[in-house]
Amino acid sequence: MSVEGTWDLSISTPIGKIKAVIELRRQAGVLTGTAFGAGEEVPLSDVVLNGERLTWKQAITKPMRLNLAFAVAIDGDTLTGTSQAGRLPASKVTGERRIVRAATGH
Repeated sequence: MSVEGTWDLSISTPIGKIKAVIELRRQAGVLTGTAFGAGEEVPLSDVVLNGERLTWKQAITKPMRLNLAFAVAIDGDTLTGTSQAGRLPASKVTGERRIVRAATGH
């Protein structure tokens, strides 16, 4: 299964919905990624795809300094799962892959 690409995420937290974008790519057979949101860009760590289950970790500083652990299930171009920050309750995560349309007429 391929998870590479750009994903638009929506994270339902106790302080409201947070929108984020992650970019996943495979380099030398290793899955890597970057998250964009709240004006910051952070690398993803421990990115693991096991069947349809994708997990990763990331640190954020906005709106507060947190270490997040994500666990989602991939179903085609959608994902659903959770994000956990330490002992805080898990937040629901949903996402959609951005579909890249090839340019025509060339």
